[in-house]
Amino acid sequence: MRPSFYLILLVFSLISCKTYKPNYTYLDQKTNPIDYALLSNWAAHPDIMDESDRTPEGDTIDNSNLMFDVFFLHPTTYTGADKGQDEWNAPLDDAFLNKKTDEGTIRFQASAFNHAGRVFAPRYQQAHLHAYFSEDKSSAKKAFEIAYHDIKAAFDHYMKFENKGRPIIIASHSQGTNHAERLLTEYFDGKPLQLKLVAAYLLGMPIKKDVFKHISPCKDSSDTGCFVSWRTFKKGYKLPIEISSDNIVVTNPLSWNLDDQYMPKSTNRGTLLFDFNKIYTQLVDAEVSNDILWASKPKFKGSIFLRTKNYHPADVNFYYFNIRDNAKHRVEMYIKKMNKK
Repeated sequence: MRPSFYLILLVFSLISCKTYKPNYTYLDQKTNPIDYALLSNWAAHPDIMDESDRTPEGDTIDNSNLMFDVFFLHPTTYTGADKGQDEWNAPLDDAFLNKKTDEGTIRFQASAFNHAGRVFAPRYQQAHLHAYFSEDKSSAKKAFEIAYHDIKAAFDHYMKFENKGRPIIIASHSQGTNHAERLLTEYFDGKPLQLKLVAAYLLGMPIKKDVFKHISPCKDSSDTGCFVSWRTFKKGYKLPIEISSDNIVVTNPLSWNLDDQYMPKSTNRGTLLFDFNKIYTQLVDAEVSNDILWASKPKFKGSIFLRTKNYHPADVNFYYFNIRDNAKHRVEMYIKKMNKK
């Protein structure tokens, strides 16, 4: 599987000729406890050299001594694209699936935060992509519960043995964002741990402005203790009325504001596409339009085949270097805020 797996997969998975999916009803929720003391149960961890340590510039980051942490929840990679992917939840010991996750989302997404803190990304029994579309709502709900049960166990282990008082960035995409929203509600929102929240990057899913009682959307690039969110579509696209809302947070990742000011390509510090080590500068613009983020179709070799209007797979890739710089900047702002107290 090529390193470009993640971008290619998410662009074309929904138009794939053959997909595998669960064809049975989930009757129970039997779960085996996952031992997160084992490094093999982490896709990214400071004690191992993993894909989150890489940079597009071609070197690796040793962030083991940083005083901030990043807890990253990866998106769905168990999509039914490969034979045997027909369970409601992905197995943790599937070497092929883990390789796809690592060379895809951990390399292209989690690594965007490696300048800000030590990166932790747990493997979890992610729900099958079909769980989002299945008419069997009961089975789908159970699949998501099992996935979140793992994430909660991983976070409990992290807090008990790894955190040691460090401030935290929560970062996520797609299915990971669904779980991150719940994690923030249960552990941070109005709780003592909220004081340790640098920021949350909740990407790829609609997040309501009032989803949390005490955690607000970030108002600018320097705000801390807040969250940002966006979903990227081709410029001009409008969501169907039945799923449109004026209560969704949309952050512009080129300005880090919530307004509808157009931000040109010249403000984009760097984009990644298929090759992790090929950096495109000033390739993609950004503009908030109602409850989604618009981006003009980027021009690159092969872009003629990019027919989709949903740029979901590139929520991070399009704005990789702006995200990386901003995460580091919010850490610096958090330090300044704490020093004033």
